[in-house]
Amino acid sequence: KFSAVESNSILDSGADIISTVEFNSTGELLATGDKGGRVVVFQREQESKNQPHRRGEYNVYSTFQSHEPEFDYLKSLEIEEKINKIRWLPQQNAAYFLLSTNDKTVKLWKISERDKRPEGYNLKDEDGRIRDPSTITSLRVPVLRPMDLMVEATPRRVFSNGHTYHINSISVNSDYETYMSTDDLRINLWHLEITNRSFNIVDIKPANMEELTEVITAAEFHPHQCNTFVYSSSKGSIRLCDMRAAALCDNHSKFFEEPEDPSNRSFFSEIISSISDVKFSHSGRYLMTRDYLTVKVWDLNMESKPLETYQVHDYLRSKLCSLYENDCIFDKFECVWNGSDSVIMTGSYNNFFRMFDRNTKRDVTLEASRENSKPRAILKPRKVCVGGKRRKDEISVDSLDFSKKILHTTWHPSENIIAVAATNNLYIFQDKVN
Repeated sequence: KFSAVESNSILDSGADIISTVEFNSTGELLATGDKGGRVVVFQREQESKNQPHRRGEYNVYSTFQSHEPEFDYLKSLEIEEKINKIRWLPQQNAAYFLLSTNDKTVKLWKISERDKRPEGYNLKDEDGRIRDPSTITSLRVPVLRPMDLMVEATPRRVFSNGHTYHINSISVNSDYETYMSTDDLRINLWHLEITNRSFNIVDIKPANMEELTEVITAAEFHPHQCNTFVYSSSKGSIRLCDMRAAALCDNHSKFFEEPEDPSNRSFFSEIISSISDVKFSHSGRYLMTRDYLTVKVWDLNMESKPLETYQVHDYLRSKLCSLYENDCIFDKFECVWNGSDSVIMTGSYNNFFRMFDRNTKRDVTLEASRENSKPRAILKPRKVCVGGKRRKDEISVDSLDFSKKILHTTWHPSENIIAVAATNNLYIFQDKVN
């Protein structure tokens, strides 16, 4: 049972539509990026003796403008400021580091706290004005005075000019020295300390662009093996590559693809088979992929077919024509594992999101909305009915709101706390303890 912790609306214009959400490696921080290029970082409340129920609430910790709109004069193209992905680096010291990317540029940000300020300079006064050296007659020892806590976000690296096409994913390697950025046709490997060059490790661009049949949709590094990564394509296939085999990983080590059932073939088959997200399990043994109607779990040791297939919203199969007309069929839903890899979660329409328990094979549909997400209210499972008589607590497939969609979700690395982005609202739910 999940209960609502809180919901945060960040602003109220088109720029505040949340485009990515990500917990850091401890789960103490949660970052969101939006269409306006802003990053908002939430910090978890520490438990206090007199308010034990407040543990789990996330409050705004830092807000900063990560990307600005740009214009490419050579191609006469506007480059949106929208944040496509955020990835945290593991914490090494008191500061936090995260990577954020828009369509073209990846930035490394440092978020640090300051609660002391230096006072008692010799060559300048307290306002910062330079003093006349002839007036200085004594030597002072500067001291650090306490001040109100300030959280500063500073850009440490800017990785630009690496991509001709739009960046759709970034992934930090388990060596914590390198990361990769992926666009429609190429994957680049960067060193976190070097901004002026990257190494191209996958290039699927054909010599003649008219022969282009597929694009890369997502990519991720293996959680423990720094030489292994995976990328998915718009044709519904997943390729596992090993960087030890060759400098350019155009030849994959493993190829995962489920042959299509001819009886289900339709005009929309190719569109709905495109993979919108791929994620390694925390153990590194499994892969999860999300296409338009299903979530699949693959065993890395079995390429022929998925281990498990979960129907996310099979009732939309009859609605594909209208979903194509309103462009919803191109929506890119993400999927996430819980900390123990036993439950998976992904979004749907009408602000619904789905959870599948891999052990019990039970699944549930929950709704993230203002009306039923009052703090500490338990979420009621929702059901969608197709045709026939509708029960009191069910919702008809014809009355689903396709403008309300949950594309971005994230799960706390060790606890049952989830964050769900529904357009410009961020909902945080946690397991009901008692």
